[in-house]
Amino acid sequence: MFAYDRFDLSGKTAIVTGATKGLGYGMSMALAQAGADIVVISRTASDCEKVAAEIECLGRKALALPADMTKFNSFGSLVDTVVEKMGKIDILVNNAGVGITKAALDITEDEWDNVVDLNLKGVFFLAQAVGRQMKQQNSGKIINISSAYGLVADTNVVPYISSKAAVIMMTKALAAEWARYNIQVNCVCPGYVITSMNEKEFSDPKVRDHFIKKIPQRRLGQIEDLGGVVVYLASKASDYTTGSNIVVDGGITI
Repeated sequence: MFAYDRFDLSGKTAIVTGATKGLGYGMSMALAQAGADIVVISRTASDCEKVAAEIECLGRKALALPADMTKFNSFGSLVDTVVEKMGKIDILVNNAGVGITKAALDITEDEWDNVVDLNLKGVFFLAQAVGRQMKQQNSGKIINISSAYGLVADTNVVPYISSKAAVIMMTKALAAEWARYNIQVNCVCPGYVITSMNEKEFSDPKVRDHFIKKIPQRRLGQIEDLGGVVVYLASKASDYTTGSNIVVDGGITI
């Protein structure tokens, strides 16, 4: 018999990177609304504190933890701080990311490294640091946020596409290696989702129509479309799901 309480995240602690804006903010709030306590990670302390206060207003615990997700050597101490303050780590949402729009012939090594360091190396090394803790706990959920651009090609976004495609295969490899520790590792590929970071761009009717015409469902995504998937992957309802890639794009990649 199916029980909806398997989606309940009460008593769980989730780390969300890039948690103060855009998709990260929406996913943080979705997890909190499902019952989870949230570790809010972003570069800016004031932004982290603001979102943490919102989460506490929902009756959840929140830890504002400003951090640079390209400082890989700091991830061990970051995990130690979370365990000290929150007691454990049940869920990691690897969301922080960056992109650059530039012709492939003009991209510099530094520009390439800036994208890959955050989108790929940061995702791996934080998963590694958290994975060590989850191995000790013999349980954990890791959710890596890739992109529909990890599945289809486009012009002028080579570093971004390359890094996001790599995250999908990294997810599968980690899922295979860590299944024995009862750690489920899954990936989500969002399409065009309206957030506070892009709503101004999408408010232009010409821009909006340009993107909507690409989407079989003929609408832009809402954060609620992504939030439900992330709550599922963070919950006991997904205990037998690992190495999966869930695409939330209205059909762009069909």
